[in-house]
Formats: sequence, structure tokens, C-alpha cells
Amino acid sequence: MFASRLPLENLSAPEKILFEGIEKEVMDFISKKIYSEGNPCFISSFDYKEIDSLQGISSPLVNVHKVNDARYLNKFFETINAKLPEGGIFVGKVEEYNSRKLRLGQRNPKALLYITLPGDILFNRVFPRLKSTRKIYFALTKGKGRVLSRAETFGRLYSCGFEVIDEKEINNELYFIAQKIKAPYFDTSPSYGPFIKLRRVGKDGKPINVYKLRTMHPFSEYLQEFIFKKNELQEGGKFKNDFRISREGKIFRKIWLDELPMIINLIRGEMKIVGVRPLSTQYFNLYTKELQTKRTKTKPGLLPPFYADMPKTLEEIMASEMKYLEAYEKAPFQTDMKYFWLAVKSILFKGARSN
Repeated sequence: MFASRLPLENLSAPEKILFEGIEKEVMDFISKKIYSEGNPCFISSFDYKEIDSLQGISSPLVNVHKVNDARYLNKFFETINAKLPEGGIFVGKVEEYNSRKLRLGQRNPKALLYITLPGDILFNRVFPRLKSTRKIYFALTKGKGRVLSRAETFGRLYSCGFEVIDEKEINNELYFIAQKIKAPYFDTSPSYGPFIKLRRVGKDGKPINVYKLRTMHPFSEYLQEFIFKKNELQEGGKFKNDFRISREGKIFRKIWLDELPMIINLIRGEMKIVGVRPLSTQYFNLYTKELQTKRTKTKPGLLPPFYADMPKTLEEIMASEMKYLEAYEKAPFQTDMKYFWLAVKSILFKGARSN
């Protein structure tokens, strides 16, 4: 690993090679931000121990090595966080999965892609996430060349105390500029498997863990605020162009498979069959105070009033839920029976789906 700081005349020969190897388009993208922050420090590393050994790192810190090769990626980001001052800038790059597929397609004959791509997904994407194969994978690869999505990379950055303030794809590599905004969460048990627990607002405002099948990339739960800032809400109250949703996740949502594990919440008494949808804190805070109060008086449900009324905007969703909750306060059983059959009708004949 080499570390270098400007001015250029002070650089050693290896450090000049590192700096001059950065493409002009990359420098054009990052230069306006990094030079406005002070003298940048350029490094090429994927080992958190190397980062930890550096002394007097200034901001901005520019790493020219792709983060796909970092064996302990969160530890790598956490160490950078610790080295930077509050508000410090970190610039890095990742080869995300779509670019990886393109590269494999250019290197292999088309006929071999039917073998190469599934094998690459199985070994580099599935094996690192399963307890039974994780140790074998990292023993063989040392973590180099792992498959990373844009959502997982950014989610890991947010979990490690950074905010992504800019991004750009250059020559099939995604460059990002992140700012240190707080200390890392130090997530010691991230979820990679097909079953996930989502933190949601339950009855009386108490948090509950809602069980679902994974439809989003790992660490996507840390990107709720990022998605809210970048994307508009589409019809039905979901985010437009939500890149956190995986290809298989879209299929799960179409056929309702993702919501089956919520039966566990039903059995545990945390949810009921009909009721308002359990919301994340970020989404819950978009609602009016009056509706927040009414929502927390009752358990959330598997079948929300959304499926009965089919609202399109957030305002219409809030109006739909308020109408349901006011009716439920007066006649709980009759209201839930009415909304149950209306929801079933919408699902069967109007194509209502969990996506």
C-alpha cells in the first residue's frame, strides 16, 4: 500500500505512479469535492490493518483499490471512519454485480456464460452468505473478488457511519464520495440469509421484529433515509426505482411469497389478520401526529386497508388508514370482516400485490 499527499513535488516515485494512474474522468469527478476539503491522501488498500497503521491521515481520503477485495469490509470501513475527522471525506470504488456480469460476458464466449454466470453467482455471491460455506469461501479467496451490489456497498457505508453524497459509474466501476457523519453501528450479526427480521413500529409504539423473506440486498435496511432523499414515492406509497430490491425479490413480491413468514408475528400475537401495515420508523415519521397516535392504538395487520381502497399517493394512503382506524374504534370485528373481504376481492380481481 502507498499513501500520498499533495503537493505532487513531495511525492516519492511509487506515490507518483499511484496518483498519475488515476484516470482523468475519475479525477474530474472527485477533484471538485476533495480539493475543496483540503489536501487529499491517496491510498491503494483493501486491508483494514494497513489503514489502522497509517498515521496522521487527513481528509479527504481517496482509496484507488476496489472494495470488492476487502476480506473484512465493514471493519475496513469502520477503521477509515475512526481515522477521519468528523465530516471527513472518503472516496472509494466498487465493481457492482451488473458490471461484473458485463466483464464476464466480454471475457467468455456466449455459450460458456450459461455455465460461468450461475457458477459465479453460486460461489462468489451465495457461498459468502451461508454459514455452512462461508469459512470455505474465505479460506479459498481471502475475500478477494466478492460480488457486491450497489445497495450492499452503500448499506455497509451507512452502517459504518458514512453518508453517500455523490456517485458515478466510470469504466464499469462505481465511484462514491462518502462523508463521515457519526460513529459506526458495529453490526455484529448482519443478516444475509433468505429469512430476515425487520424493525417496525408496533402497538403502543413499541418496536417489533417483522419476519419476511428477503427481497432486498443485504444491509439495505440502512438505506431508508438515502432512498427517501433520492427517490419520489410512486403509486401505493412505495419508492420509485428502489435499487435495494433484488431480481428474485421482485418475483417474491409478485406472488406474495415474501410475506408468508409474518404468520410467525400473527402466532406471537404481535399482528392481526387485518390492520394497518407495520412501518419502519422512517416511514412512520412521514405520517401526521394524529394518524401516528391512532395507528399505535392497535396491532398492525397482514392485510392492510390499502388492499381494500387501492390508494395511490401517500396522502390517499393516510386517508385510507384513518378511515379504517376510525371505523375499527367503533366496531372492531365488523370492520375487520368488511376489510378482509374487500382486500380479498382486490387481490383476486384487481391485481393488488405486496410490491
